[in-house]
Amino acid sequence: MKIVKQGPFTFEDSIKKPAELFPMYQVLNEDGEVTNPDLFPDISDEKLVELMKVLVFGRTYDERVIILNRQGALGNYPPAGGQEASQLATTFALEKNDFLVPTYRDIPPLLIHGLTIEQAFLWYKGHLKANQYPESLCAFSPQVIVGGQMPHAAGVAFGKRLKGEKNVVLAFCGDGGSSQGDFYEGLNFAGVYNAPLITILQNNGYGISTPISKQTKSITLAQKGVAAGIASIKVDGMDPLAMYAAVAKAREYAIEHGPVLIEAFTYRLGPHTMSDDPTRYRTDEEVSSWQKKDPLIRLRKYLEKKGLWNNEIEEETIDDVKRQIKEAMVAINKAEKQKVSTFLENMFEIPTQNIKEQIEIYKQREAN
Repeated sequence: MKIVKQGPFTFEDSIKKPAELFPMYQVLNEDGEVTNPDLFPDISDEKLVELMKVLVFGRTYDERVIILNRQGALGNYPPAGGQEASQLATTFALEKNDFLVPTYRDIPPLLIHGLTIEQAFLWYKGHLKANQYPESLCAFSPQVIVGGQMPHAAGVAFGKRLKGEKNVVLAFCGDGGSSQGDFYEGLNFAGVYNAPLITILQNNGYGISTPISKQTKSITLAQKGVAAGIASIKVDGMDPLAMYAAVAKAREYAIEHGPVLIEAFTYRLGPHTMSDDPTRYRTDEEVSSWQKKDPLIRLRKYLEKKGLWNNEIEEETIDDVKRQIKEAMVAINKAEKQKVSTFLENMFEIPTQNIKEQIEIYKQREAN
């Protein structure tokens, strides 16, 4: 039945309603207390401990790579500290055959999904072997173009729907990415074909140095899925249990019905990249307020109260990560040096005549 609007034109109702339609879901507060028992995920104590180890892995990895970058051992690095819940707790809810589509900041999720630290380090150094994934790793290489991953993710999800596979595609996107055309095109395509795509829209407040208020007039980012007819929610992105529970439920929904957009309200504690100076656009007071919301603090407090976590377990986990990183650094220093001739050979499956000539020229130079 058609509903015909009576009375005068009203323009502002549709703008104001999203704030009411998209409340923020939370399970653990800043003190590690359960605020919403109904949302608590179906997860064993053993898996909770494993999840905490994953978060510690992510934080330790982030801290160590920052040091390696400052030493000049690795290329420019986009820190991810503070976003462990939105990145790692989400990935923890996936299955091995679910497909991961990351951005340049989402290397830690790739590591949890099966990428080796050695390959991650080679990626920072721009080595071609960094992108040579085994078939068992269901993921794309990190996308550097802002928003560019979304059409790709929608395409993979569409393929899974066509094949009748009971798996999802999980794509990460930043708040800045949601202001790009590729973002909307990917969502729209996924929506039309009911593709099993879960988009984790990480709202960390800034697109590099541009605050969210200068990027969009939207009251929430979750509402951006509505135009594409996509199920959308907003979640406390600093709450690992809320993010895990949301993705676990979204996975079930996406396989049966189609795409889901999850706005993860989070924060990056460090700079955009190591060449960025965040003190130019945000205050120490702002950073300090978000540090109190740290996802590791929340889950640590919760597990300590249950007697499942202590300093000894955490230090053992940290030491193991440091060992893995040290071994990876040794390995990448043994990697074969890249050659211009190799780049040219990889340009086309069947090289053009001028490329063939250039390959021969560079092979001769490299042999001398």
